[in-house]
Amino acid sequence: MTTCFFAVDLGATSGRTILGYFTPQGLVTEEINRFPNYLIETGGHYYWDIYELYRNIVEGLKIVGRKKDVEITSVGIDTWGVDFVCIGKDGGLLRQPYSYRDPHTTGAPEKYFQRISRNKVYKCTGIQVMNFNSLFQLDTLRRNNDSALEQADKILFMPDALSYMLTGEMITEYTIASTAQLVNAQTRRLEPLLLKSIGLSEKHFGRFVYPGEKIGTLTEELQHQTGLGAIPVIAVAGHDTASAVAAVPATNNNFAYLSSGTWSLMGIETQAPVITAETEALNFTNEGGVDGTIRLLKNICGMWLLERCRINWGETSYSTLIAEANASEPFRNLIYPDDDAFANPSNMEEAIKKYCTDHNQPAIETRGQLIRCIFESLALRYRQVLENLQRLSPYPIEVLHVIGGGSRNDLLNQWTANAIGMPVVAGPSEATAIGNIMVQAVAAGKATNIASMRQFLSRATHLKTFLPEHKDTWDVAYLQFKTITQ
Repeated sequence: MTTCFFAVDLGATSGRTILGYFTPQGLVTEEINRFPNYLIETGGHYYWDIYELYRNIVEGLKIVGRKKDVEITSVGIDTWGVDFVCIGKDGGLLRQPYSYRDPHTTGAPEKYFQRISRNKVYKCTGIQVMNFNSLFQLDTLRRNNDSALEQADKILFMPDALSYMLTGEMITEYTIASTAQLVNAQTRRLEPLLLKSIGLSEKHFGRFVYPGEKIGTLTEELQHQTGLGAIPVIAVAGHDTASAVAAVPATNNNFAYLSSGTWSLMGIETQAPVITAETEALNFTNEGGVDGTIRLLKNICGMWLLERCRINWGETSYSTLIAEANASEPFRNLIYPDDDAFANPSNMEEAIKKYCTDHNQPAIETRGQLIRCIFESLALRYRQVLENLQRLSPYPIEVLHVIGGGSRNDLLNQWTANAIGMPVVAGPSEATAIGNIMVQAVAAGKATNIASMRQFLSRATHLKTFLPEHKDTWDVAYLQFKTITQ
């Protein structure tokens, strides 16, 4: 009988359930089921289908329940940040949750800052101001007299809502709550002043917990459906980036990380929040991490750019697209990846082409040129953000660890090393699920702490190192990038 941990890892475009167990040689993972996570567009709004996500999680548990040689120790759930579900007094979900991509929060921060200043909010939370942060979503719903919010007895962030559906227990996990811009960075608890400003209080949220705490066990209903027993559900680092960063296979503290997926999240780990006039001006965020750490980071538009273009390209493989990019002319076109034009355009390909012509660049004529433009622009944007991190970091940054799905993109990893002028270590690609499993393992007493598990991963995981090349060429391109994007 193999003792395993069951990780639920939900991203903004897809989700999967994974079994993981440890051997003396390393961590073995097995994907149980993978499923799309579609946005539902109706009535001028974008929603997530939480019931379909739940159904797929239960399907994964059923598959494992039929395995006679597997015993599950616990279950953990991580998801993207900021989004939430309103729960009624009878315990029912009041509406499908809005997606952070919904346009209803356009201009929301400015409206909120008319009541409480931007500076005051940042000094309290240390969180990067983005229009879709939960603070602004909730304030928008309040201003719009949203019926679900008006009737809400509890507000649960996405991983907490799904764990509630599994266990019947309502919690608010620290790392996912920290993305909301509602947590005081110093106390690491929900901030009453901010809650009051949007007509809420702590009673509107579940029991506040930290990574590694037990939420509850599978409901009797689920035990019957899946054939499993009263399996514990553990509050892992509920924010997927927090789980991914937990799995950085670093051997010391002198590293920056790049969690590369739909979003690129670049940052460092600190023991205390870094909230200064400079971090506010640069719009850096201080999000909760594992073992009491803070993730000082910047959100950068990542593979979203490519994924939205691929919608129009059928089933063309990544290897084909990367080869086309590599064969195209270097630095012909550059974009600023975080421009508002790329937030959620109806046609990403046309949005990129328009940006280039609007900025007096040659018209993009081929798919390879478009992909090369995306990759080179991302690499140069990474350099820009890393330069800021180097000024803010309390320790020297000697290496960039690229984790997540983007770590498999050798071309982008090499160009990132070229752009930043330091080694890039790529892997693991399944960092989020691994970090999820690591927290479960510590909670079960199978590991001492996250630091020891990182050392284990650095020895037991296949990693690939990229050393910088063509420094002078990339330095010139960086000047070009700064000129265009200013």
